[in-house]
Amino acid sequence: MIYFDNSATTLPDEDILATYHEIATGCFGNPSSLHRLGGKAALKLEQARGVCAASLGVKPEEIIFTSSGSESNNTIIKGLVTGKDFHGKHIITTSVEHASVYETCKQLENIGYSITYLPTDGEGCVHVKDVIREIRKDTILVAVMHVNSELGSIQPIADIGRLLSTYPTIHFHVDAVQSFGKLPLSPKEWGIDSLSISAHKFHGLRGAGLLYIRSGTSFSPLVNGGGQEHGYRAGTENVPCIVAMSKAMHKQHLQQKDNYSYLSNLKQYLLDGLIEIPGYMLNGPQKQSKVGAPHIINFSLPGLKSEELLLALESEDIYVSKSSACSSKSNKPSRVLLYAGISGIIANSAIRVSFSTYNTMEEVDTFILTLQMIVTKLRIKYQMKHN
Repeated sequence: MIYFDNSATTLPDEDILATYHEIATGCFGNPSSLHRLGGKAALKLEQARGVCAASLGVKPEEIIFTSSGSESNNTIIKGLVTGKDFHGKHIITTSVEHASVYETCKQLENIGYSITYLPTDGEGCVHVKDVIREIRKDTILVAVMHVNSELGSIQPIADIGRLLSTYPTIHFHVDAVQSFGKLPLSPKEWGIDSLSISAHKFHGLRGAGLLYIRSGTSFSPLVNGGGQEHGYRAGTENVPCIVAMSKAMHKQHLQQKDNYSYLSNLKQYLLDGLIEIPGYMLNGPQKQSKVGAPHIINFSLPGLKSEELLLALESEDIYVSKSSACSSKSNKPSRVLLYAGISGIIANSAIRVSFSTYNTMEEVDTFILTLQMIVTKLRIKYQMKHN
């Protein structure tokens, strides 16, 4: 099997699975319970919080554990607009955000909030000047993802954060689900007020995510109940998944530079091979100044449908995708690609390849040869059908 859909989810590391099993069986108490088993679980939880905080360069008390990146995004966006310190009703985001941000903003728009969806260039990138232009007196939030999950575009987060530092009443939220462990990430230095991460994107387990929130930020909880997570996220914490996530975060943080180098080499090797396929078109970052994330490549083969290509590759035990996993079951062209200025015809044939450090050059060779064979067969089939 060749698995090239790591932006959707990753294979858990064996040592991460071992950690999960150890905590799930040996530390199964409820961390809110007063007895010894509960205290043991609570201690593991706080140790994990410290490890996660250190991996981001923030304070442990600024970490709130959630179930996923989507929950983290919903928590901060909805929590801010109902918080006592935020009285404006204007939000700035981008047209190419993950669905958990984009659809949340659409929901708020339906109940009276004013949302500005920043445009992007042909490579899926927003420009700081557009952020400046859209700021209003009632702007309360700017939400921009670090790495686009479909195109691999890297947004100018540090520059936006520097700009917003002169607007203390505007909260800056960053969806870093696709960037942690692959790119440098400095919430404090970049002026980020809140940031979301999901464990299963970097060889952790599904069911754990986190939300970094700068100290002093006021917001209302999305989930009310027993007062867990400083009162900002009720519900019994998933201690085994959280501890496993903390270990995965520590590991990825230490390996980030090596990860970037390895993934960049894989990406360039694939790009060099794809050029040999007639009709190949690269979507997203193409200029040397915008190299994009090291693990994501989006390309099209006009005239061929994404679904046909995916099924043909799957029949050869090769797994890729056509868009974000949250949107991949739709028959429509990807919203992200269309808003990035890519035509419907090109978007309808788009394929996303996303690597992890488990992937190899040999797998890339096999993928290119298999794709060439499939493309040739499909084009012959199309020609015979129309002759």
